[in-house]
Amino acid sequence: MSDQQDPAGMAALSICEALLLALQDRNVLPESEIVGILRDAAETHEKAGGPESERQLHAATADLINEILVGGNLSRRS
Repeated sequence: MSDQQDPAGMAALSICEALLLALQDRNVLPESEIVGILRDAAETHEKAGGPESERQLHAATADLINEILVGGNLSRRS
């Protein structure tokens, strides 16, 4: 795994987080649904196969999603 920053990945994460928060703020999706979406995404990456380098990337992606869930980053403080 590289220590380089991935601007496209960071942008995608920020956009998705903003969209999920907007859906929650507007009562389109309750927090429980958002948590379910994130759990499903993490599980998809946890179960991914392929060459070792791809599995490592999927594992790191799942870890990041799970950190968001555990860290409670769904709640925005004004």
